[in-house]
Amino acid sequence: MADHKLKIDVSWTGNNFCCAWNDEDAGTVVATAKTLAKLKYDFEESLKWHIEGCVADGDKLPEYLVNGEYDLVYELDTAALLRDAETYTTMAAISRASGINQKQLSHYANGIKQPRPMQRARIIAGLQVIGTQILALC
Repeated sequence: MADHKLKIDVSWTGNNFCCAWNDEDAGTVVATAKTLAKLKYDFEESLKWHIEGCVADGDKLPEYLVNGEYDLVYELDTAALLRDAETYTTMAAISRASGINQKQLSHYANGIKQPRPMQRARIIAGLQVIGTQILALC
């Protein structure tokens, strides 16, 4: 595990996952994909390519970037979280587990509305309940 953690903000935009990372010294890297797994792969490749290009151009970058001594930490907004969860469960199941109306969850998943922090916590707790129940089956 590296000492430096790069926070990657992930959101749902229309029909795709989108992520971005910005650093004052290194610049900005952006990626988009249909699935979260593909997004992570594409972002990692884009970041490596960006760093290689900066080094080739003689740009000064922090050593931890040049040496690959960093971990990527993906932070999903609520829409991205729900869209990714849809690959494993349904909105109806998330609604039952979280106690949040299914239509309201749909508004969050489509980016129409943004949940308050307490609502987001309920969604995450509901997803954890679903995960625990699935693990209990194994």
